[in-house]
Amino acid sequence: MKLTIALLQLLPTGSLKGNMEKGIKACFQAKEKGADIAIFPEMWSCGYVFSHEEASLRECAIPRYGSFVKRFAELAAELDMAIAITFLEQHEPKPRNTVCFFDRHGKIQYCYSKVHICNFGEEDDESVLDAGDGFFVTELDTKEGVIKVGSMICYDREFPESARVMMLKGAELLLVPNACPMELNRLAQLRGRAYENMLAIATCNYPAPHPDCNGHSTLFDGVVYLPELPDSRDTCVFEAGEGEGVYVAELDVDMLREYRHREVWGCKNRRPEVYGIISERNHI
Repeated sequence: MKLTIALLQLLPTGSLKGNMEKGIKACFQAKEKGADIAIFPEMWSCGYVFSHEEASLRECAIPRYGSFVKRFAELAAELDMAIAITFLEQHEPKPRNTVCFFDRHGKIQYCYSKVHICNFGEEDDESVLDAGDGFFVTELDTKEGVIKVGSMICYDREFPESARVMMLKGAELLLVPNACPMELNRLAQLRGRAYENMLAIATCNYPAPHPDCNGHSTLFDGVVYLPELPDSRDTCVFEAGEGEGVYVAELDVDMLREYRHREVWGCKNRRPEVYGIISERNHI
C-alpha cells in the first residue's frame, strides 16, 4: 500500500474568495499528480493573517459548515481525493484555528482545532483565539486501503504529547498544517516525533516570501531501520524548497507497518505509571 500526499505550499491571495479559487485549482493539480490526500498550510481561509481587534477578527472568521468549507467537501468527492482544509473558525467565545479533514467521498472525518495556541505575549500572536480541546484519529478510506490519520497544527509539534496521544490512538499518519520558518530545529522536531512514535508526518507550510514562512514542506515516514541496511536511514521522504508549488510525496504504508510490527520504539517498553507528572499543570 502506497499513498501519494500533496503538500499545497501556496501563497494566499488576500481574500477569502481568492483563496477558495486558488485552493480549488491547487486541488485539481494535486489530483492530476496522482494525490490520494491534499493538505493546505495553516489557516488557509485568511492566509494566517488576522486582526487582534475583536470586530475585525470575528468578521474574518468563517463557520465550520459554511460555503468555504463545504466547497472543499464537495471537491473531495468530485476528485475522489481526501482534503485537509484549514480556516479561522467562528467559535465562542473566541475564534479557533481549525482543520477539517474530508475523505474521498466528501464525508467529514474530523474537525481539529489547534490545542497549543501561540500565546507569547506578542502583538501578533494567537492570544485572541480559543484553543482546541482534544486530538482525533480516524480510519481513512483510500483507493489503496484504510490508514489511520490524525492532525496537529504548527506549534502543536513542539509538544511531544501531541503526537504521542495520537500514536496511542493508533495513528499511522499525521497531517500538519503549518505557518512558520521551517529551519533546522523545527524540522528536527518533526523528525523526532516521527522517530519516537513510529509514524509518518506530512507538514504543509507557506512558501517564501509569505511573512515569517519559508516553505520546506516535508514528509517523514518514521521508518528508521530496515533489515537490509547496516545503519539507520533518512526518514525524510520529501522536502520542498522555499518556492510556491503543489508538491507530492509517496508514503510506503506497508513498509511503515512492517517496521512497526518488528520494532519496539515508543510503545512496547512504555512505563506510563511513572509519567504522572506530565499531566500535572503546576509542577514547575
